[in-house]
Amino acid sequence: MTTKDGLIVLSGGMDSVTLLYEYQDSLALAVSFDYGSKHNARELPYARLHCERLGIEHLTIPLSFIGQHFRSALLEGGGAIPKGSYDEENMAATVVPFRNGIMLSIAAGLAESRGLTKVYLANHFGDHAIYPDCRASFIRPMHEAILQGTSNAVEVTAPYTDISKGDIARHGKLLGINYAETWSCYEGGDLQCGSCATCIERREAMQEAGIEDPTHYKQ
Repeated sequence: MTTKDGLIVLSGGMDSVTLLYEYQDSLALAVSFDYGSKHNARELPYARLHCERLGIEHLTIPLSFIGQHFRSALLEGGGAIPKGSYDEENMAATVVPFRNGIMLSIAAGLAESRGLTKVYLANHFGDHAIYPDCRASFIRPMHEAILQGTSNAVEVTAPYTDISKGDIARHGKLLGINYAETWSCYEGGDLQCGSCATCIERREAMQEAGIEDPTHYKQ
């Protein structure tokens, strides 16, 4: 029998939902963060939905200070989300400074408080060029700091660090995940826009995995 000694940082997007299903037998707790992003209101209900379905405890922790004091187009009031595919110039605006560092620190403290020994994060290779806190060069020292800084030696487990979103979608296909019950679009709103970088990446990942995209897009 697998020991449930893990906590997952769960957004409600494709990557973290796939990780949730893949490692569900090891997870005692899922944690989402409401940090003032334009798409929080669309992602968080999916995070709750999947946790309820799998019988995994789910917490949402408010981080309103990020939305109030940090600068990013991803945040409410932060300017327009760039359109088009990922590239350094147009996606730099969507970086939320040290977001994963902040969330991992909180998750590590929560894991230590609960006696859990693993924190799961769904960062992936496709994020690395744009988002510094998704790279292996960030995850490795963060893992070591958390390991040394917690009384029960909490480990950061980031199994998607060196694979693409298309690879993640392949995992999800094998797991039978309905990606209509996930959210990617940075704009929020009633429908995913279909033309921002995350929507484009979502479409391409499902195409690579041979999944018929169930998402309703604006365009």
